[in-house]
Amino acid sequence: MRIGFIGGGVMAQAIIAGVKDAGLDASIIVGEPFEMRRTTLTESLGVEATASNLEAISGADIILLSVKPQQLDAVAEEIKSSLKPNQTIVSIMAGVKMHSIGLKLDHSRLVRVMPNTPAQIRKGISAWTASDDVDDSTLEFIGSMLQAIGDELKFSDEKSIDIATALSGSGPGYAFMFIEALADAGVELGLPVHVARHLASQTVLGSAALQRETGKHPAELKNMVTSPGGTTAAGLSALEAGAFRSVVGDAVRAAFDRGEDLAGSK
Repeated sequence: MRIGFIGGGVMAQAIIAGVKDAGLDASIIVGEPFEMRRTTLTESLGVEATASNLEAISGADIILLSVKPQQLDAVAEEIKSSLKPNQTIVSIMAGVKMHSIGLKLDHSRLVRVMPNTPAQIRKGISAWTASDDVDDSTLEFIGSMLQAIGDELKFSDEKSIDIATALSGSGPGYAFMFIEALADAGVELGLPVHVARHLASQTVLGSAALQRETGKHPAELKNMVTSPGGTTAAGLSALEAGAFRSVVGDAVRAAFDRGEDLAGSK
């Protein structure tokens, strides 16, 4: 499989590194306008890099759009007349719906992926969907490519991708804020900054791993660590009094609504 990347930023580099580490049968070329980044791609990841997007897509089975949403119009204008019907377009642009991509590129073989930043360390989760025109072998390869950077969930409907964008795509930001808040509280009570941050981050990491590995409902695990009248019960009571659960829901809904607003402007 030949993959032509348009854009060689952080997420593109994460995917490329994952593909290479997983030993997938793929040759990769990246269209990237910045010379320093092209040098990094070539020297660090051992892939071809070119300043020409047209060169990057020539002969590619998969064309992966790894650019900012506001760059789509310029990229589409540049490449649409050179696309071949058997090429599959994979977009990792947040909030840009397949319908918009298809119209701008005049193309029907489309895949939309929402990865998240832990993909950089192979711990990401990618939600994705595809148009009916994408063949089974390409779908299988894309699934393997996404597994190389973490977990993947394929959906039959695009609305689920929009929801996943608000939940797992933006979710690392929420998790980092929670870690920051835990650490700040520890510092306020007297712990050194580096100790509080270590305790907070490992607590979140371990808790998530415990839930995944046991398969237990988060509420069950929460109850297991909560003794009547104990310290955890007191802390949870404060979170409930502060509408923690409601605020998290509001955050996800706000992210979803913002994504819909941005999609409507494209």
